[in-house]
Amino acid sequence: MKQERPGRTSVLKSGSLNLLKRIGHAIIGEISDKSSLMDILRDVQSRNIISSETLSMIEGVMEVTDTQVREVMIPRSQMIVIESDAGADVILGCIIESSHSRFPVIGDNRDDIEGIILAKDMLNFFANEDHKKLDLKEYMRPAVFIPESKRLNVLLRDFRTNRNHMAMVVDEYGGVSGLVTIEDVLEEIVGEIEDEHDVEEDSNITSHGEGVYSVQALTEIDEFNRFFRSSFSNDKFDTIGGIIMNAFGYMPQRGEEIELGNFLFKVTRADHRRIHSVRVIRVSVTGSA
Repeated sequence: MKQERPGRTSVLKSGSLNLLKRIGHAIIGEISDKSSLMDILRDVQSRNIISSETLSMIEGVMEVTDTQVREVMIPRSQMIVIESDAGADVILGCIIESSHSRFPVIGDNRDDIEGIILAKDMLNFFANEDHKKLDLKEYMRPAVFIPESKRLNVLLRDFRTNRNHMAMVVDEYGGVSGLVTIEDVLEEIVGEIEDEHDVEEDSNITSHGEGVYSVQALTEIDEFNRFFRSSFSNDKFDTIGGIIMNAFGYMPQRGEEIELGNFLFKVTRADHRRIHSVRVIRVSVTGSA
């Protein structure tokens, strides 16, 4: 049997084996924290073994284990609801205008959730029944209630097990603070999911209520300052993403946070070259940014 001479191929094989050993050690528990595991996976991506999109999805999966429902839910003020005594024409108009597939049905107020209706169930009624004979309770499905503190990975498992796509989020006093859908959870893993009904935002800044905003990293600093009445300097950078990256001092990963002035910036989308979007929370009302 001939002995293989050491050469470039052997060196490459050795490097690959070392990398596989590191991944194996991570799997069997010799790496005890997520940061170390992600360092290995970034090394894997830098060798073009996995794509940057795959790495981003893996980071998203890791993130959902630490993310609570309150961080991604649709606030109660932005919920599109249907009143239990609404007529058929009102309900049909709401379905057409919003293009949503599920709607909470409320009684006296938004804390009084009576159930959930599905657009496909109602459209079947509109196509085949007399609109004047609508009894909404016949079409309502039970609502699922979850606490604000629930972890997204647990919620996703519950959604899959119980075949639910929407849950009502309640605070510690039992009041409804918002709602969350399976799409909201999946977007934390794979990024924004757009369909044919989604309209591209005219603004780089989107409000989610409760002082939480989504901001595109390429938003010009002047636009950011006008919107938030802040005073970030544009002497060295043109965009808010440039200021954030400079403050980190390195290319931040998805989920990393930094406080600048009166704002908390959380990276929501990024790759190995640049930041794409951030979540902005105003942490102080006074003082200069």
